[in-house]
Amino acid sequence: MPKPLSLAFDPIARADEHWQQRWGSVPSMAAITSIMRAHQILLAEVDAVVRPYGLTFARYEALVLLTFSKAGELPMSKIGERLMVHPTSVTNTVDRLVRSGLVDKRPNPNDGRGTLASITDKGREVCDAATRDLMAMDFGLGVYDAEECAEIFAMLRPLRVAAHDFDDE
Repeated sequence: MPKPLSLAFDPIARADEHWQQRWGSVPSMAAITSIMRAHQILLAEVDAVVRPYGLTFARYEALVLLTFSKAGELPMSKIGERLMVHPTSVTNTVDRLVRSGLVDKRPNPNDGRGTLASITDKGREVCDAATRDLMAMDFGLGVYDAEECAEIFAMLRPLRVAAHDFDDE
């Protein structure tokens, strides 16, 4: 797909100027618009890298999470909790990974109603290959150095704490 032509001006900065003229200065409007646009850019870039592996970034994240577990398997409920997504999204993601042969599902012997998802050998291979490719393109953040990436992480952390993503001790 060809890249769209670049605008001769920053549309978010322009929107901020118009916003200020109409409603006054609200720096959070330009900030959120920039964050949302960055999300679109990054998601498109990482999805393009993992697409040849039959993955989306969400499916890739699930594979990575399974590789981080000691036994290579987790209850579906834990996957949703750790990835901070709705149970329906977990089921959809894992079912697609199962159809691709990257994950297996089985009843959870410790929970009669639960299901365990486990990564297959093929899933580990695909995860490792996709990870190498994502690391090679710095997960789309190559315009920033390590210090700037740490600053971005630190800057967004209070927002995540306020959303109760985790307990901040």
